[in-house]
Amino acid sequence: MSELFNVLTIPFLLAMFLAVTMGGSGTAPAFSAAYGANVIKQSLIPGLFGVMVLAGALIAGKQVSLTLGNGLLDQSFFTPFNTSIILLSVGLSLLIANLIGVPQSTSQSTVLSIAGAATALDSLNTHKLFFEIIPFWIILPIISFAIMLLLAKWVFPFIKRKHNTYDYTPINQSKGLKVLLVLSSLYVAFSIGANNVANAAAPIASLTANEIGQDSIKNFVPIIILSVLIVAPCFAIGSSLLGHKVTQKTGKEIIEVTPFYGTIIAVIVASLLIIASVTKGIPTSLVQLNGGAFIALSISKKGVKNTFKNKTVRRFFIVWSIAPVFSYLLTYVLINLFK
Repeated sequence: MSELFNVLTIPFLLAMFLAVTMGGSGTAPAFSAAYGANVIKQSLIPGLFGVMVLAGALIAGKQVSLTLGNGLLDQSFFTPFNTSIILLSVGLSLLIANLIGVPQSTSQSTVLSIAGAATALDSLNTHKLFFEIIPFWIILPIISFAIMLLLAKWVFPFIKRKHNTYDYTPINQSKGLKVLLVLSSLYVAFSIGANNVANAAAPIASLTANEIGQDSIKNFVPIIILSVLIVAPCFAIGSSLLGHKVTQKTGKEIIEVTPFYGTIIAVIVASLLIIASVTKGIPTSLVQLNGGAFIALSISKKGVKNTFKNKTVRRFFIVWSIAPVFSYLLTYVLINLFK
């Protein structure tokens, strides 16, 4: 038993480190709308975020865990060394993004880190990666952007004209709408739990199953649940330590968000993520869904040119492009060096 504990210690610590960085990055898509609309205090966010992430992981996170734990790389390849390299690569890429203040896709970094390991080990499930996962990465942010742009530029202005009103001031000052915005933020945190906790929990669940033996592999779900219970609380820690900067940038520095629009954004992105999690088990970038909706709102208010002049928007696209590639290359190189 002590030997098993020694083998699992480093991978579990790395998974907890990854969960801390994910908590920092995931806080922005969950609460940036509510924070940007000034309807929730910063001090309340980490606790609420942590509770809802845990609930989402336990209730709706099974399919994504199975995808990451066995779908891209065969479960037998999750050795202590390989698992540690995968988790370290993802954790470093997200830590750098958090320090820059840009919310980065945990799912994309994790998927490409596992893909880097699988490539080095000649066991990558290319069909799963190129024909199932990546198409979702392209399509869902476009859907988020398109829905928000349609609503903000055409639907809501039409409704205002029809009712002879020129602003949403009475709505935005409504206590009921502010409560709804907080509830929608909790809904986003739940969807993060459903999709993102698996990024840290699935690799160590596969590792644990391998180390215990074949019988445990047949009963993989209980091991996933145990891994989730260890990993998920670390999201709240990361939210507390690292979440403020990325929440500030998304919620304040692209465009000021009213409670009305904040609620709409939260519902759109969380619903898309839940659909990807439950129906297909696809690890998906919530931060990009959220960013797409914010950019669409900015375009509807400021225009395309002014939106893409924004330094924060440009920084988002740069980090979104570099961080997953960094995870892939670091994992691939390290495993090739030491295998």
